[in-house]
Amino acid sequence: MKIAVVILNWNGKQLLEQFLPSVVRFSEGAKVYVADNASTDDSVAYMKQHFPNVSIIENPSNGGYAKGYNDALQYVHEDIFCLLNSDVDVSEGWLDPILEAFISNPKTAIIQPKILDFKKKTHFEYAGAAGGFIDKYAYPYCRGRIFNSIEKDKGQYNDTTSIFWASGACFFIRKDTFNTLKGFDESYFAHFEEIDLCWRAFNKDYNIVYVGASTVYHVGGATLSALHPKKTFLNFRNSLFTITKNAHGFLFGLIFIRLILDGIAGLKFLIQLKPLHSLAILKAHFSFYSHLPKLLNVRKSLPQKKNYYNTRSIVWSYFIKKRRQF
Repeated sequence: MKIAVVILNWNGKQLLEQFLPSVVRFSEGAKVYVADNASTDDSVAYMKQHFPNVSIIENPSNGGYAKGYNDALQYVHEDIFCLLNSDVDVSEGWLDPILEAFISNPKTAIIQPKILDFKKKTHFEYAGAAGGFIDKYAYPYCRGRIFNSIEKDKGQYNDTTSIFWASGACFFIRKDTFNTLKGFDESYFAHFEEIDLCWRAFNKDYNIVYVGASTVYHVGGATLSALHPKKTFLNFRNSLFTITKNAHGFLFGLIFIRLILDGIAGLKFLIQLKPLHSLAILKAHFSFYSHLPKLLNVRKSLPQKKNYYNTRSIVWSYFIKKRRQF
């Protein structure tokens, strides 16, 4: 069984200079690819000169994370895809526990390693931490990270366990599973597409697993800062896309409650003097409603919906009950 480490790049020469050497050094036995999303800097020329053993896939356009990987992975033939952000530093032996987990359990389709903060290596990183979950209203949270509360890594999540979603920062998936699920939803462009893919996998009874014996370090926000209103727009809109496609139960009741909760989030941004983020939430809802007829048709074509949450409302638990740890 072979692993392909596939790094998506867009105008990220500086990130490649910093992080690609460790990927090449510590990925013995795997094949390393860089999928370039039509960069306008000299990323491709740099890689050809300094990393001749890294395979380069040149996508014709910048279709974001979703389309970028869908396009590139057509040319990757290894058994396991590792979708790795360009701002991730890997550790020695990081692939061994992952490969062992895939081999030991053929029903395991998707895996995430432990993701720590590159800038504060004693703590978990926002995007994935020790594996992801979701509440009834499609708000994501992680073992090790709930909203902006980040836990210190004390070995509390050194286990191997089932999770609901794996982070797109370092996302392992069997090639056959990726193809069966028809890849990422390209309408997402970026953000939440890995949760949507995991949710579709969950509804098809695939197993999604966290492997704490493998560790990587993620910078986070290197391509799109958390402070950018576009990130707010994509996160809020795409989470609504995802719940419409995949959630079981009375859908319009869920959407109505999301409308209220998202409105509260918009007011919170206004109080914090961040009006562009409030506007981004408003735009996210208008975009969602314009896509709703298509999303409802997609919903009909997807597998039987199942119970997907073990926390009814992470918003209530966090802001009202003041729970800060998983």
